[in-house]
Amino acid sequence: MKIRKAVIPAAGLGTRMLPATKTVPKEMLPLVDKPVIQYIIEEAVASGIEDILIVTNRAKSAMDDYFDYYPELEHTLLRTGKDDMAHVVRGVADMANIFYVRQKETHGLGHAVCRARRFVGDEPFAVLLGDDVMMYEKPVLRQLIDAAEKFSGSAIGVQQVSDQAISSYSSVKMRPLEGRVYDVLDLNEKPTQEEKFSNYAVLGRYILTPDIFDILEKTPAGRNGEIQLTDGLAQLCKTNRMLAVDFEGRRYDTGNLKGFLEATVDFALQTPDVGPWLRDFIKEKAESL
Repeated sequence: MKIRKAVIPAAGLGTRMLPATKTVPKEMLPLVDKPVIQYIIEEAVASGIEDILIVTNRAKSAMDDYFDYYPELEHTLLRTGKDDMAHVVRGVADMANIFYVRQKETHGLGHAVCRARRFVGDEPFAVLLGDDVMMYEKPVLRQLIDAAEKFSGSAIGVQQVSDQAISSYSSVKMRPLEGRVYDVLDLNEKPTQEEKFSNYAVLGRYILTPDIFDILEKTPAGRNGEIQLTDGLAQLCKTNRMLAVDFEGRRYDTGNLKGFLEATVDFALQTPDVGPWLRDFIKEKAESL
């Protein structure tokens, strides 16, 4: 079970980050010195992914431009002795084979995943949500791939969240398998406290088999009138093995302001050029409050 392809749904309207996302895709907002989506693609590449499809919409051509060559800029950088930066700029375009397809209407995450059917073909594939950035020692997607390959099934990335937070995620019913890996028995989308299966929530990383496409195409609209990926997964786990991986690492929801600011501070503190300065700056600010 070789996972070579990944899909990044990135066609959302970014309403939680307005007004900044009125004209700038939320995936292109700078997280320290790189756009959010670059962190996600770097995780995919570090996990062994070769081909990546980004599902976009008509307002997100900035992503196409960012992962393309920019010869004029590279020439200027080389001419002015900024060779290292020229190599960085070129390296962004060479990270992976990146393709694009548009979600012409916003009908939910399940509909966005369906747009990848021709790209995926008959292969198992990864899905990485465009809002969810991970800080890790071992790439989170790689943790899912290892479980999917070992136990021959789909896989979803999960972690425990609070009683209050579970209503914003998909809740998972599961039983222990090995270590941090579980068999999935059922899922539901944004449950109430009475409806939840557990406090284990699905957090933005998936390994799926192509069986999901037939299921999603027959899945009726769910919450908010959208085709929910969770509804499709709930059917898939009834007929195909699905694993839940309680992954090691921290997940940041950069699609909302608090999550974006948390990620900005944490990633900046890990950046050699600014980390020590920022640590001192935070201490000074805290002492002055």
